[in-house]
Formats: sequence, structure tokens, C-alpha cells
Amino acid sequence: MITTTKAWPTRMIGLVRTAAAGLFPGYFAVVMATGATSIALNLLEYRFLALTLLAANILAYGCLWFLTVIRILWYPASLVEDMMSHARGPGFFTLIAGTCILGSQFQLLLEWSDIAAAFWWLGVILWTVIMYLFFIAVTTREDKPTLDTGINGAWLLAAVSTQSIAILTALVPWGGPEDLRLFFALCMFMIGCMLYLAIITLIFYRLTFLKLNAETLSPPYWINMGAVAITTLAGSILILRGEEGSLLVDFLPFMRGFTLFFWSIASWWIPLLIGLTFWRHFIQRHKLRYEPQLWSLVFPLAMYTTGTIRLADALDTPFLMAIPAVTLWLAFGAWIMTSLGMWQHFVILAHESVQS
Repeated sequence: MITTTKAWPTRMIGLVRTAAAGLFPGYFAVVMATGATSIALNLLEYRFLALTLLAANILAYGCLWFLTVIRILWYPASLVEDMMSHARGPGFFTLIAGTCILGSQFQLLLEWSDIAAAFWWLGVILWTVIMYLFFIAVTTREDKPTLDTGINGAWLLAAVSTQSIAILTALVPWGGPEDLRLFFALCMFMIGCMLYLAIITLIFYRLTFLKLNAETLSPPYWINMGAVAITTLAGSILILRGEEGSLLVDFLPFMRGFTLFFWSIASWWIPLLIGLTFWRHFIQRHKLRYEPQLWSLVFPLAMYTTGTIRLADALDTPFLMAIPAVTLWLAFGAWIMTSLGMWQHFVILAHESVQS
């Protein structure tokens, strides 16, 4: 009995170290998906559910940063290897997007501006470090993969993370000149648009002209839609800020057209992605099981809901509200199912660790 009691902390430490060593770089997609779903629920006045998801998101964010810090301190070589990987490296952009989306939750749900501002600073620092480290690493790497193995939908997280900075910049109260804040938000919006248009061209080519199988058609391809959904949200928020009278006034006609352009693209992707998912699981009979990348499917559904709500406000098109009335529950249902799968996965891993 004494031996078992003493062994338990050792096993737990071993389990934590194992989790940190093999931590999937894109696991902060949990925070992205939970935050986007919470914000959508709040916008449609399901406040209790929204606050519940905020609490869950704080817990998830803290746990993931705990494992990330352990990985930085104890497994730096593994971290660097992932950063230089064309396949796994883009997952690090979820740290930026997760940080900014959680900051947006604090601002929109609780109006805790000081905390939201702290998340903004952290998000900007992470964006600067990860954005340039990743692109320098993959650009200067000598042994580069072919396009069919090197690129996937996760690359669009570069655009998602940039738009998350634009959104939080526009939301958080600013002590300095208002035009400076909105100018920065507009610049980040433009950079995010550039990254999407550049990367989606390669992804579309990869999907249509190179061999595709059930294994390679992974959930991150749903970010094809999620990236333009968050771009829609960023554009809509900037339009609403511009109508208040600011630097953005001169850009409003352009912003309205460009934002609707990206929302249309997001809407176009949905039937295609549903069809490809059907092909993967029903025709190719790829077994549906929990994997961290499933959160990359939940996030786009929630972000499309949120983006559509804000677009309806920005363009004064209330008829669009019929869409989020449906997609909200699809996103929330997907969040519940993925959460259950994740916890079942954790229980199995913990059980196997104890047995060993």
C-alpha cells in the first residue's frame, strides 16, 4: 500500500512529462474552438452557456500553457523540430489565435478590459516571434517536402492568427490615439487577407491536382473555411468601428465589399467540405476517432456563426440571422462531441499509464 502511494506521484509526473514531450503543436485549437463557440452563444444571448465555456476555456488555456512551458524547458529539441516541420509547424499559430480569442472572450463577455489588453500584448508578442520564426525556418530548410506532403489546411492558421490580432485590437479600449489603434487593426486585417489568398492557392492546387486519400484529407482542411470566417468577423468589426467616425471612414466602401467577398468564400467552402468529409468517412471508410486535429473542424463552424452575426450587423442585413440560428447548434454539438472524445481519450491514456 505504501509502495502504491509513493508510486502514484511518480506515475503522474511521468504522465505529465510524456504529455508535454509529445504535445501536438496545434492543441491550442481547443481554446480557439471553445472561445469562438462561447462568443457565438453570447451574441445570441445564451449567456449561461457562454460563461460556462469561458470557464472551460480558462482551464484549457492554463493546462496547455503548463505543458508548453514544460516542453520548452525539458524538450527544446522536440519543439525546434516541430517548428521547422512543414506539416506540424503551422500548429504553433494556434497559440496566437487561442490567446487573442480568449482575450476577446474576456472583453465581450465580462468587459474586463485590463485582462483583455494583457492578452493582446501576449498575442502580439507571440505573433511576432512565431510568424517570423516559422517562415524563416521553412524557407531556409535544405530538405524540403513536396507540396502534397508539405502543405495542408493548417497553414491557413497563419491568416487566422493574424485576423485574431486585428479583432482584439479593435475590441480592447485604447489609451492612445484612436486612429493609431484602428490603423494597426486595419494593417493586420490586410496582412491576414494576403496570407489567406497566397496560401489557399497552393492548397486548392494540392486538393485538385495532386493525389488525395482518406489519411491526408484531415480535419485541418476545414480551416479553408474557418480562415475566411474569421476574416469576415474582423472586417465586420472594423466596419462597425468605422461607422462610429474614425480613420476607417474612407475605407468603408472597400471594407464592405471585401468582407462580403470573404464571407461568400466561406459559404462556398461549406458544401464542398461536407462532401469531402462524407467521401472520407463513408466512401473511403476512414474510421472516425478522436484526434487533436478534430478541433480544427469545430472552430470554423463556430467562427462562421460569429462572423455571420457580425456581418448582418455591419451590412444591416437581418435576413442573414437565419443562418447562425442553425449553425450555432451545429457548432455547439460538434464542440460537445469532440470534448467527450477528448476526455475519453485522456481517460484511456491515464489508465494505460497506470497499468504500465
